[in-house]
Amino acid sequence: MSIHSSLRSSGTAGASLRNVLKRHERVRHLMAQGLWTDGRSVLGLPKIKQMKMKVRKAAKEKEEAAATAEKPAAAAGGS
Repeated sequence: MSIHSSLRSSGTAGASLRNVLKRHERVRHLMAQGLWTDGRSVLGLPKIKQMKMKVRKAAKEKEEAAATAEKPAAAAGGS
């Protein structure tokens, strides 16, 4: 018997953005920010907001156009 197509996960399992970080992930984040002190209790840690950023297609195209415009100008000036 096969799994229904709606129940299959695309890619890796759990790849979607989670709202709540696990305790060790919050400790790792606080260490990276320099807010963690040794001997601190792992209970009652502050919540960390997770944001998913999407790159706009138009902005990406503008960056590529600017990069290609700089290459010929740099080549002409250097020769």
